[in-house]
Amino acid sequence: MALLKIKFDQKKRVKLAQGLWLMNWLSVLAGIVIFSLGLFLKIELRKRSDVMDNSESHFVPNSLIGVGLLSCVFNSLAGKICYDALDPAKYAKWKPWLKPYMAVCVLFNTVLFLVALCCFLMRGSLESTLAHGLRNGMKYYRDTDTPGRCFMKKTIDMLQIEFRCCGNNGFRDWFEIQWISNRYLDFSSKEVKDRIKSNVDGRYLVDGVPFSCCNPNSPRPCIQYQLTNNSAHYSYDHQTEELNLWVRGCRAALLSYYSSLMNCMGAATLLVWLYEVTVTVGLRYLHTALDSVSSPEDAECESEGWLLEKSVPETWRAFLEGLKRLGKSNQVEAEGADAGPAPEAG
Repeated sequence: MALLKIKFDQKKRVKLAQGLWLMNWLSVLAGIVIFSLGLFLKIELRKRSDVMDNSESHFVPNSLIGVGLLSCVFNSLAGKICYDALDPAKYAKWKPWLKPYMAVCVLFNTVLFLVALCCFLMRGSLESTLAHGLRNGMKYYRDTDTPGRCFMKKTIDMLQIEFRCCGNNGFRDWFEIQWISNRYLDFSSKEVKDRIKSNVDGRYLVDGVPFSCCNPNSPRPCIQYQLTNNSAHYSYDHQTEELNLWVRGCRAALLSYYSSLMNCMGAATLLVWLYEVTVTVGLRYLHTALDSVSSPEDAECESEGWLLEKSVPETWRAFLEGLKRLGKSNQVEAEGADAGPAPEAG
């Protein structure tokens, strides 16, 4: 028994074909939107690629770009099919290809749904990528004379100013690395020598942060050196006073920014997916309604359209049996190829 059967007359079939033609061209516009969203996200990730550990974060924007392009192609083709469905002569050339095309549409909708889910589930991998990338970027902050790393200081400073953050997890991360280049250290100074000798790795560590960590909204002049030394500053207590530095770490700031972007893109992709499913269902009804026309010469006759020709369990069993037959035929062909040609008679 057919699932969700609906009766169609000539007028309803024409309206359905015209409505689907319009909806498919709107789907093309939706595909362009998804493509643009993926391109925008890819550009935003490229801007901060220096503070990201790997290229796995580009999976989501690449997927959005891909499904956006496929949406434009598939829906343009579907619009052409719906337009030709009004003419029996033109529709005849599409008829053998409609079942494979419907299968491809179902597969595309599945991929589109998975891409939408990836937009929501990428936060974990992005967090680890940012954590490692920012840690390495902070290590190279002082290498202003090293080819390939000379731009890292500007990158980190602009990042901290733009996102109002400091360090990886917080401003104290700068206490654990040497972010001042040896080029600007006076090694004849006793203080510099003592600091280097007191460190096992021979690094010059200070309880200070780069200028880009300073919060301009603070009424007090920025204190960026000797942050833990209360006696070095007048009326200052680093444990109780609110520091005039950005408190939030850059990992949390970037993660919040990219997560909000991908959540919005995931929601938009889900809406497009629902719309695409609706278009696919309508196209299925148009296909079955035209195929069930009893007399092609009588355009006014009624026909029936359905979503599935059989019930869901029967359709599933038929699908599994088809896969088994396909597997057996491939196995027979492989055995025939292994056997080789028959020996010639003497």
